[in-house]
Amino acid sequence: PGGPAHRPPPNAERRTRLLPRLTSITLFTLFSALHVLHAEERFPPPDFTTGYLMPTPSVPPPRSEWLAGADVGLLVLALAVAAWLVHVKRSRSGVVILGLVCLTWFGFVRQGCVCPIGAIQNTAHAIASGQGLPWMVAIFFVAPLITALLAGRLFCSGVCPLGALQDLVLVKSHNVPAPIAGALSIIPYVYLVFGVLFAALGAEWIICRYDPFVGFFRQGGPAGVMIFGGALLALSTVIGRPYCRFLCPYGVLLRWCSPLARWRVRVAPLRCTQCRLCENTCPFSAIHAPTPPAPPQRRATSTLITLLVLPFLIAIGTGLGWWSGPVTARWHHQIILAEVVAADHAGQTPAEGSIAAMDLDAFRRRGGDDEKLQAEAEQLQARFRLGSTIAGGFLALVIGLKLLHLGIRRRNSDYFADDGHCLACARCLNACPPPEPAPVGAQP
Repeated sequence: PGGPAHRPPPNAERRTRLLPRLTSITLFTLFSALHVLHAEERFPPPDFTTGYLMPTPSVPPPRSEWLAGADVGLLVLALAVAAWLVHVKRSRSGVVILGLVCLTWFGFVRQGCVCPIGAIQNTAHAIASGQGLPWMVAIFFVAPLITALLAGRLFCSGVCPLGALQDLVLVKSHNVPAPIAGALSIIPYVYLVFGVLFAALGAEWIICRYDPFVGFFRQGGPAGVMIFGGALLALSTVIGRPYCRFLCPYGVLLRWCSPLARWRVRVAPLRCTQCRLCENTCPFSAIHAPTPPAPPQRRATSTLITLLVLPFLIAIGTGLGWWSGPVTARWHHQIILAEVVAADHAGQTPAEGSIAAMDLDAFRRRGGDDEKLQAEAEQLQARFRLGSTIAGGFLALVIGLKLLHLGIRRRNSDYFADDGHCLACARCLNACPPPEPAPVGAQP
């Protein structure tokens, strides 16, 4: 013909290879997960003869291993489909349909259990205690992170039921001012750090306990948490995914992994023409407009000031963490019981019928050793103080690095999606139309 054929975008070939690779991973995971057909009930409930009624559990019962394997397989399959929809098809409608399917299954059918967000605590407790981690929980925890390392935050796009629920009620998004959004972005780090600390030391599983939407999935829950979830859903009608952006602890881990992804969300398939069609489509403020570089002198000054202040921030955060150690330790039931026993020895008997009185009575009935309890409580307090100290220093480091990032502003020549904050919802992909294929014989 009169000229070379029209060439696809430089990364088109890589995108076409993405689906077969993820499909292979999906099939391998399905085969590995479904190798056990049935699981026996190892600890059946006792056969009471006194008319005792077993209480209704507040969480879903454990599933047999082949059904758990099916859940894992569906998770990996959903991640593969999300990769195909975002990076190959560039389809917002497909992401919405996938979100509805995952919301129905992982949310209302499976009642929000097990999820990668709550699996943070299982993993932390297993590592700290030296106990084994169930294979299903391990895959649920790791699979979205591996996917983020390969292709971005695809779990957030249409697989996470919490994100899909918020996306479903979004009517018109309003941008959160940058200073407020920056301050709120510290909260997920606090949630993650103390969620890991409490789970590792066996105190409380706060990530699951205060999940704002699991009560809707299970059609019941504590009144305070249900009210909080309802308020978040109401806020989600005008603010894009407030839980995902300003609360979710798992989002922190995904934010660390996604900038390393090989396949990333690209607003413009070939090159940006500055048409500004994508500028107002992102409800998460994850698309950055072209910006001129900051003056070198001002950039160097702000960076130097932040580096000088950073050690003092870390020292202050470490000190506050050390000081708050005894406060955080009181989340552990054993430390509270030790305080009740010590008060009882001092003649301060708890009020009859109170929780403290019932705990003390149960401790006495099972022949608890007061000295052993106090020794264990002192060890726990020391661990909490150490963990709180590390947590305070880490959070201060996060704040310092965020301030440092504000001072280092890079020049953007095109509109682009921020790899860490982009939730791969595909809205911007629809706003930026793909290029028309060149006619046969046309010059490139």
